Amino acid sequence: MPTVSVERDQLFEVLEQKYTDEEFAQLCFDFGIELDDVTSEKEELTKEKGEAAAKGASETVVYKIDIPANRYDLLCLEGIASALRVFLGRDEPPVYRVAPPALTMNAKPEVAQVRSHVVCAVLRGIKFTPDSFARFIELQTKLHKNICRERTLVSIGTHDLSTVEQPFSYEARPPQDIKFVALDQTKETNATELFALLTEQNSSVKPYLPIIQDEPLYPIIYDKKGRVLSLPPIINSEHSKLRMSTTDVFIEVTATDFTKANIVLNTICAMFSRYCSTPFTTEQVNVNTSSGEKIVTPDLSTFQSTATVSYVNDVLELKLSPDEIMALLRKMMLHPAKLQEDGNTICVDVPITRSDILHACDIMEDVAIAYGYNNLNIVTPKTLCVGMRQPLNKFTDQLRQELSQYGFWEIVTLSLCSKADCFSKLRQKEDGRAVELGNSTTYEIARTSLLPGLLKNLFYNKAAPIPIKTFEVSDVVLQTTENDVGARNKRMLTALCASTSGGFEVVHGLLDRIMVSLGVAPDRYCIRESANETYFPGRRADAFVDGKKVGVFGFLHPEVIQAYQLDLPVSALELDVEAFL
Repeated sequence: MPTVSVERDQLFEVLEQKYTDEEFAQLCFDFGIELDDVTSEKEELTKEKGEAAAKGASETVVYKIDIPANRYDLLCLEGIASALRVFLGRDEPPVYRVAPPALTMNAKPEVAQVRSHVVCAVLRGIKFTPDSFARFIELQTKLHKNICRERTLVSIGTHDLSTVEQPFSYEARPPQDIKFVALDQTKETNATELFALLTEQNSSVKPYLPIIQDEPLYPIIYDKKGRVLSLPPIINSEHSKLRMSTTDVFIEVTATDFTKANIVLNTICAMFSRYCSTPFTTEQVNVNTSSGEKIVTPDLSTFQSTATVSYVNDVLELKLSPDEIMALLRKMMLHPAKLQEDGNTICVDVPITRSDILHACDIMEDVAIAYGYNNLNIVTPKTLCVGMRQPLNKFTDQLRQELSQYGFWEIVTLSLCSKADCFSKLRQKEDGRAVELGNSTTYEIARTSLLPGLLKNLFYNKAAPIPIKTFEVSDVVLQTTENDVGARNKRMLTALCASTSGGFEVVHGLLDRIMVSLGVAPDRYCIRESANETYFPGRRADAFVDGKKVGVFGFLHPEVIQAYQLDLPVSALELDVEAFL
């Protein structure tokens, strides 16, 4: 859970009420968040570095508040205070409005290679104080660490609009062609030189450099006169730097995930548009996307979600009327709520600050929070369950112990891989059973075999003493029509032996050992010639138990050995673990 630090006195000033620490902790609990610590800058430094280092530090009381990971609207004092005021009935939920666009952002097609999406907004007539300016910067940091996934999915750039001119251009260029004075720097450098400089200075943005460092093109945003605004997701320019005196803020959010980009932009606008000349009003921007589509951002409109009165009452073991449920939802900023004609379905308008509302269960949870967890009925569970290990996991651990005793080293490999790893490199044809990834540029599918991971591990450990004997017992993922998600996990065991002789007798012996350990009688177990193309003809076999195929073993085909750049013959055993349960 993210932890947000807010100055106690500032928070109480906005809430228009003072609380003792115990009273505020109870208020946080009632709202579904937690007061984690009451401290100060001086106290923190004293704990970390001693009294000498804390000399002169601020003694202002700071509340550290734990918030749910999906409540991005609570990542700053503005959001927490606004939500608590509505919860306490002191304010109506704010209504967020937009002003028509006066600016344009043009995204070039080539940005699709590195960071496809850009969305923008303008906060007009904003008035910063030293405290609100610091919180504005801190909110961006919190978002970068949370939903933005350390800037890998989304990055934020904020600029003084008076220093730049529209239309703006979002482009992708070779790093040596990008020249500007970066934020807090004094001389102009190209992007390659800048990365070296930031690394040498051990800059705070150094951890983000690898995100684009190896790309042939870097994303870059220019204004009408060719002045750089930012090099996303790394750093802004010194020219458009925000200052406390800034009155018009231009916000650009670049991303690989369009949905998250809009959530981030909407969150910033919702939190700080309250300081604009027209409170809670954000100016939109025309965006011509890299795909040629014309859009206008931000979209601050609400969306509707529903839950039934009977569902809420059944789950919470309550007997609330529709009016009572709607009143509770108003406290959680889900307002207005309307009862549909059927007399059972409640439809709520979900504001942009509540991107965590996805299903009826989320609405039910908000009703529970507003009603008070401590006020819910304490009931005896309708069923009595005794906890125990899943049989499959217990059996898996027994197999792991057995293989370890036989001299094999267990490894754990990645569950995602490329299509080539699971098919062409193993001399297999794609059979349509692989689950493909729709949002990854590094991996293509969830693995359908454990063998690629073991072979990659062998490649990186070729210098190890031979024979090299490793195994993995884990899941592969296959498409299926038997359940609602369209895929299932299948527990597999794969072991390999790399040696000068190939280790065929080792994996064959391992298979026999496993059968004996499992109590499989000789008349139930047999091997037959296999046609599996991963293995070498004449040195491959399928294993059968009670007439059902349970695995395959043999020498790996020379083409497989070559595909994984190995220099030793390798034998492998693949076994279906679930077949023995």
